[in-house]
Amino acid sequence: MRDSSQKDSPSRHLALQGASNFRDLGGYATTDGRTTRWRHIFRSNHLGQLTAEDIAIVRALGVKSAFDFRGLEERAAGVCIVDEITVYSLPIEPTVVASLRAELARGALTAPVALELMRESYRNYVRHNTHSFRMLFGHLLEDRAPLVIHCTAGKDRTGFASALILHALGVPDEVIAEDYLLTNRHYKRDASSVSDLPADVLDAIGSVNASYLAAAFDVVSRDYGDVETYLRDGLKLGAAERTALKERYLQS
Repeated sequence: MRDSSQKDSPSRHLALQGASNFRDLGGYATTDGRTTRWRHIFRSNHLGQLTAEDIAIVRALGVKSAFDFRGLEERAAGVCIVDEITVYSLPIEPTVVASLRAELARGALTAPVALELMRESYRNYVRHNTHSFRMLFGHLLEDRAPLVIHCTAGKDRTGFASALILHALGVPDEVIAEDYLLTNRHYKRDASSVSDLPADVLDAIGSVNASYLAAAFDVVSRDYGDVETYLRDGLKLGAAERTALKERYLQS
């Protein structure tokens, strides 16, 4: 893992008590010899359960903006409690748990079914929610303060968004995959949220899997040809926007 390997690098994972998956996207080498800037873009699970100590850490990081992919009910259940942070809603309504419960009612719910439902949700990020990711990049091009991207768990909608950001900045695919999978090291699942589901199903939906991210990029390849074309045509990142993004979030 390329997870802050140098001793003088900042910590990638900040281990907040109320947001176990709060991580920095800095320190990754790009194909053009630069590095993503530390302490500019963070990714996290939601910010509604931060402790007083957590809030002090987030304030010290200078985070002023949060880009929240949660749906309407999710947002209401966990409002950001850091007064200084302005929250921008980029809603992608969750579908997986409802689909799982429908399969459970039919007596057809198994771990492989859960895995496929997760993959399908990622495919739908590209099919149906590209506009939300496009809006995120519009904000990234405008917002100069340290910022955080999050959903509820900070692993799926946030994971795909983070992968897109790293792609746009020129980080190699294998490093992007490693960053995505760090969730399995750090995220502490809220066991009470969907406890009516079988344990193996909870494991499937409470972690990340390389096949989930691959499913999204398979649709990118099928519908757009490749990631570069998706960035340009789907997310509206032309040459000027890519240059501006790199100037802001990369260092030599």
